[in-house]
Amino acid sequence: MKHGYDRHFGSEKPLAFGQVYATLARLLRDGLIDLLGEQAGSGPDRKRYEITEVGRARVTAWMFTPDTPEPLLQSNLFAKTVIALLLGDDANRLLDVQRAAHMRRLRELTAAKRGADLMKILVCDHAMFHIEADLRWIDLTGARLTELQTQVTGA
Repeated sequence: MKHGYDRHFGSEKPLAFGQVYATLARLLRDGLIDLLGEQAGSGPDRKRYEITEVGRARVTAWMFTPDTPEPLLQSNLFAKTVIALLLGDDANRLLDVQRAAHMRRLRELTAAKRGADLMKILVCDHAMFHIEADLRWIDLTGARLTELQTQVTGA
């Protein structure tokens, strides 16, 4: 189970073994999976599980419940920009520093896509599109800093 998770989802942050055992115990306790039996091997016995009808219904409900697009209207970067303006700091420099970090991450993700399988490519694309949206916001905010400073400081 852990290896399957890591192969599909854990390239950036693999799942800890302890998390697997704790999660399986909760799923079993809540009736979302059943223990089918144990299988002897070269190491510890391997337990086999099967999803229950209740578990399948829960997965289906989760899967088809749309994720809320960015529920917060104020990002950390927006807050930093406003605070920089309130303190009389260089908000443009702040945006430049963030832009450079975003560009670095885009290069890392582009490199990670080279020779990768389709799942890795799609995960990288998802992250890249979010970064590109942030970069558009950074550019737009940079162009409007004077107006934002007037609204924020009243000066």
